[in-house]
Amino acid sequence: SPFLHPPTLTTSGSLALLHLRRDLITPTILSSDKDAICNTRFGNYPHSTLLGLPWGSQVLASKLLQDRQRQKNKKSKKRKRDDAEDGDQDNGRDTQGQDEEDDDGLVILGAAASGFTHILPPTPELWTQSLPHRTQVVYTPDYSYILQRLRARPGSVVIEAGAGSGSFTHAACRAVFNGYPGANGDETNGSGPTKERRKLGKVHSFEYHEPRANQLREELGVHGLENIVQVTHRDVYENGFNITSADDDAQTSIKSPEATAIFLDLPAPWLALRHLTRTPPPSSSTPSNSTPQVQADSQPDPQASSKPFVSPLSPVHSVHICTFSPCIEQVQRTVSTLRDLGWTDIDMVELAHRRIDVRRERVGYAEEGERHANPTAATVEEAVERLRNTKAAETATRTRLKDAEASGMIQRGQKGGGKEGVRTAKERRMAEMQEEREKRKAWKEGRLVSRTEGELKGHTSYLVFAVLPVQWDEEKEERARKR
Repeated sequence: SPFLHPPTLTTSGSLALLHLRRDLITPTILSSDKDAICNTRFGNYPHSTLLGLPWGSQVLASKLLQDRQRQKNKKSKKRKRDDAEDGDQDNGRDTQGQDEEDDDGLVILGAAASGFTHILPPTPELWTQSLPHRTQVVYTPDYSYILQRLRARPGSVVIEAGAGSGSFTHAACRAVFNGYPGANGDETNGSGPTKERRKLGKVHSFEYHEPRANQLREELGVHGLENIVQVTHRDVYENGFNITSADDDAQTSIKSPEATAIFLDLPAPWLALRHLTRTPPPSSSTPSNSTPQVQADSQPDPQASSKPFVSPLSPVHSVHICTFSPCIEQVQRTVSTLRDLGWTDIDMVELAHRRIDVRRERVGYAEEGERHANPTAATVEEAVERLRNTKAAETATRTRLKDAEASGMIQRGQKGGGKEGVRTAKERRMAEMQEEREKRKAWKEGRLVSRTEGELKGHTSYLVFAVLPVQWDEEKEERARKR
């Protein structure tokens, strides 16, 4: 997968991200087709100019022959070719070369002045900024903190409910990845007669909306992550989080994912918590402080009660959970249900992310003509010096004009006053500053300042965390006592 092991150079068929601006990234699948092109607001980029480059390369926009002109040229060549075939058919002239000339694809005339781009390899952070939004997404500040609190690491098994646009899914893949499964799904590591077995990282993603689930499954296949993520279309409120698979006898079996980390991005996460236990939920009683709606929804399915209970949680590790809720009322009901089901260390966090713009503040007349600089007087002495120079230049100009008029070089009524070929004071000053600027280290000059963004980018959300310890019984107590 290019998200996990990107190649050294850009290749055909791989995902690439065109970084046009800090907040504008365009994803594209590179193609070796001669007519493949990526059109952006900063110019046109044929794929032929993007292939075979190291990641991070700067690519200038290309100036292309306009499509209308290309069609006009093709029609003109076709008429000439038909006339040549009619008039010179007996001469046996070959027009195959002209046919090949028409199929050369895009005609690149050179570099355009519209802009440039940097071609970058895909990462979860960049994909979050450029992915097609099907729902509200979990942004980088949120999912980086969530994965840290969930203790997601290579080899972990993560359950995600509410996949949406797949932002958290890609980040979780990178966090749990520690190898690809074998051709037969065998989770082995090493080579030779003695192979070390290990648990490979896996993400089980559940989505209620079937079109979104199909789109996410297709995206993960293009990104090479289909062996790490299993996307399931399911209503987790009713059917839980276990995995269903077909046996050789065409019978459906239920298997536990044995998850150690759970992320619920659901409108009512408390309705799904009854499936996240190690013991079967009671059939006749519900938590005492739950609302009537929760009590009604918490009753187990009559059909499921006849089946053996299979817990989706790991039996030998503590399980960490996080719920993502935009309203405080959702948080209250979730926390109440977590307490009733035995979850501990319940905590709520709100993240507010602001970007900080850090730059050098350069002030002075020496910065005239520079971008993001303040070309005003930095000190009183500098302002007085500029006034003196301006007065001296005006005096010199008047003296030069009087001398020229006295010597007869300027005729009466002639415009221009003999200024042809003479640079103005500003032009001379700008030329001198340009020479001095080449000797300076502008990136080290000025005062270092920072400024935060005025508005929060993203949506407000509350993160609820909790831990379900390993279930302890008398057998484990006796085993621990003997140690």
